[in-house]
Amino acid sequence: MLSKKEQRLRRARQTRIRIANQGVARLTVNRTNLHIYASVISGDGSKVLATASTSEAEVRQALGASGKGGNVAAAQVVGKRVAEKAKAAGIEKVAFDRAGFAYHGRVKALAEAAREAGLQF
Repeated sequence: MLSKKEQRLRRARQTRIRIANQGVARLTVNRTNLHIYASVISGDGSKVLATASTSEAEVRQALGASGKGGNVAAAQVVGKRVAEKAKAAGIEKVAFDRAGFAYHGRVKALAEAAREAGLQF
């Protein structure tokens, strides 16, 4: 019997293989109960080109007094921010790597915010 985390990582493995064959940068997401993290990783997987997360001081200020990172509003802020940083690094097209998480809720909000901010995937 696989644990919940092992099941998620198993789901993530196929996606990562498929993205690696495409050779494009990938926008990868990790979520915990308190925070959400997003990174743009180069096509060969050797460099992290841009990151954003709810644990950054500026993001917590943007979220206001509560500073909560475990909600959809926080995910939207992180999505917009990672897209801006990626564009500044010269990245326009990425493959979305949801790391085995369901495309729903915070993961979906982050992806849609990144699309609206100009990332293509």
